[in-house]
Amino acid sequence: MVVAEIQLTYKTSVKASERPKIDKSQDVYLVLQEHWNFEIIEFIEEFKIMLLNRANRVLGIVNISQGGMAGTIADPKVIFAAAIKSAASQIILCHNHPSGNLTPSQADIELTKKLKRCGEILDIAVLDHLIITKDGFCSLMDEGMI
Repeated sequence: MVVAEIQLTYKTSVKASERPKIDKSQDVYLVLQEHWNFEIIEFIEEFKIMLLNRANRVLGIVNISQGGMAGTIADPKVIFAAAIKSAASQIILCHNHPSGNLTPSQADIELTKKLKRCGEILDIAVLDHLIITKDGFCSLMDEGMI
């Protein structure tokens, strides 16, 4: 029988002390501004996750999906596979609203709660979910929605 060999690796060239530290939602937004294509933010919806270690230092940002103008897919299996592979202790969910509307939809809130439950099972905390636009952001945690 021939089967695929699975290999897990995590490579970084950034020293732990040089990684951005996240203390509040504004910190998340500042890091995202460096890693988001603002040329298409009002055209294409994207979903990303920010991976954090226990010290709230950013391990990286993963592009989970890119959709159309009205939505994109946030597959829990893909999200948590990335978190597990990077040995992240915590994650922050991030997506944009091409419409410029910062109000979370009911689907956004339900997805966040679902992913929070998944994270609890895996011992990977979902700290927040940011919705971003060209003009600002909305933190579901700051708004008391999660």
